[in-house]
Amino acid sequence: MDGMVNQMLKFLVVAVLLVVSAPLAAQVPGSWSQEWENTDFSRRAVDFTEILSGGPPKDGIPSIDEPAFAGFADARVQVMADTEPVIGVIINGQARAYPLSVLTWHEIVNDSLAGVPITVTFCPLCNSAIVFDRRLDGRVLDFGTTGKLRNSDMVMYDRQTESWWQQFLGEGIVGEMTGKRLKMLPSRLESFANFKRRAPRGQVLVPTDPGLRSYGQNPYAGYDSASFPFLYRGEMPDGINPMVRVVVVDGKAWSWPLLVEKTTITDGDLTMTWSPGQNSALDTRAIRKGRDVGNVTVQRGGVDVVHDITFAFVYHAFHDGKKIVME
Repeated sequence: MDGMVNQMLKFLVVAVLLVVSAPLAAQVPGSWSQEWENTDFSRRAVDFTEILSGGPPKDGIPSIDEPAFAGFADARVQVMADTEPVIGVIINGQARAYPLSVLTWHEIVNDSLAGVPITVTFCPLCNSAIVFDRRLDGRVLDFGTTGKLRNSDMVMYDRQTESWWQQFLGEGIVGEMTGKRLKMLPSRLESFANFKRRAPRGQVLVPTDPGLRSYGQNPYAGYDSASFPFLYRGEMPDGINPMVRVVVVDGKAWSWPLLVEKTTITDGDLTMTWSPGQNSALDTRAIRKGRDVGNVTVQRGGVDVVHDITFAFVYHAFHDGKKIVME
């Protein structure tokens, strides 16, 4: 009798192991396998059901891989309003601005600044502007868009291994690079005027084909005034509108209204300062006419540190519901 019970227990253990391990490939939607022949779907850090289609296919939102830049005196740059939002990056004294009027339509720019290979990213549905060092494990990666979202945040992929990456975290979530992390670099989501003041010899990203997209227009008009995020199925944060902006530094978040009210917040050696003069890129149809949401600088000892300005629901989703500082 005992022998039979032991045999049954062994059978159950083997059956459970087969159920857990074998169907990984079977759980991959068929369309994914066809579109992503080089992605190792046996390696993953998240449940496939958390990843949704955003509509476009692989590279349907085309990354900019050969970026073109111009100086402030160029006619293509002079049409920009001083209040337009740009992602400002300065490395070893060299400075470039990446306008959201362009990034909204491409989401990823693969570039090299002062000899550092970088990827500049903007996820409109999360208002998340993050710059990465694209060197990892002895090679330089190039990134594109998968057309997929997780927690409404862009899922990128690298062209070397076709692994999938979470933009908000800079973390590999599917494929060979699962569990790897990209280094984030300090940058500012700032007004064009602020960028010009701090980088008078800076360059500005310009469209290589001005007729390719409706540059300067916001396809997500009214999004950051909506009650709920788009293509998001997770829990909502308590005590704060999910679409309120927050400033995220080292896993801790402060509400934008609190920063606007105080203008300066200190937390240990961290100092955050708010000032007016930047359009929201997700308000009116014309980005240059968006309401003023202002600028923020985040520094330690007068030196910029990595931070992100995103929505409350995004922080809640990716930081296990941690509380947001609101007072």
